[in-house]
Amino acid sequence: MTTTTDRADRAEQADRADRVLEDALGVLKDREQIAARLLESSAKHSFDPDKELDWDAPTVDGKYFWPPELLSLYDTPLWKKMGEEQRIDLSRHEAAALGSLGIWFEIILMQLMVRHIYDKSLTSNHVRYALTEIADECRHSMMFARMIQKAGAPAYPVSRVNHNLARILKTVSTTPGSFACTLLGEEVLDWMQRLTFPDERVQPLVRGVTRIHVIEEARHVRYAREELRRQMLTAPRWEQELTRVSCGQAARVFAVAFVNPQVYENIGLDRREAVAQVKASGHRREVMQTGAERLTDFLDDIGVLRGVGRKLWKSSGLLP
Repeated sequence: MTTTTDRADRAEQADRADRVLEDALGVLKDREQIAARLLESSAKHSFDPDKELDWDAPTVDGKYFWPPELLSLYDTPLWKKMGEEQRIDLSRHEAAALGSLGIWFEIILMQLMVRHIYDKSLTSNHVRYALTEIADECRHSMMFARMIQKAGAPAYPVSRVNHNLARILKTVSTTPGSFACTLLGEEVLDWMQRLTFPDERVQPLVRGVTRIHVIEEARHVRYAREELRRQMLTAPRWEQELTRVSCGQAARVFAVAFVNPQVYENIGLDRREAVAQVKASGHRREVMQTGAERLTDFLDDIGVLRGVGRKLWKSSGLLP
């Protein structure tokens, strides 16, 4: 039974939340100034992968396509049984699976970005930068596709269920939900790629691809973070709560989609055994949680990791 004291406590909490909101709004950075700086950075540090990378160079024998420590089976019993050639083949297929995941995600992101700017001022810096980012993502998707082909690996589409769930997401997602999912897709892969491009054990082409992506993606992360912070302060409470839940569910999907089980069959491993060992791997769990740590700290700071949303993140395995 709700008492007068309970109602008073809730009213006081709401008033406190409103005061926090007012204080936070006062320190939000100007949207147009941020976009202007990002446009300036884009003009100085954008790349044409077709011209920047040597696509005709042969792959280098004995080099990985992804750092061994970031591969899903690293340090599992199966990994210890595998020879070096099969480990490198695993890296080739996992790099192709990650590239495929990246293309899928960036196609979703481009549609979310277009929806975001549809009602905005078409001459604003904010919209100009969004269009610039969409152009970046087009180049990235083509770059990933070309990398997969160059590696001689197949494309790895996500499951039909996740493919169709994404149809719903990109159709009904709220603005803060869109930016939260954007960061989810960008920041874990970005952490991995920052370890990849300086790693001399990795194929030169893959290092070049990840270097370009890291440099250009830094702007995308800044844009999404600033906008999500703004949205979580200004959106109505129902939309904030929906963002927490949808972001948590997206984390569950993303964590599962990160490695395509078909990879294991294609390199001659038992699919069920490999999947079971990945799920049981403490090293893999640590890699994924470390990759998500910078993002989860930010989401916690701006109020996304609360209630049901936090429970969903924990069940995804990305949050300790």
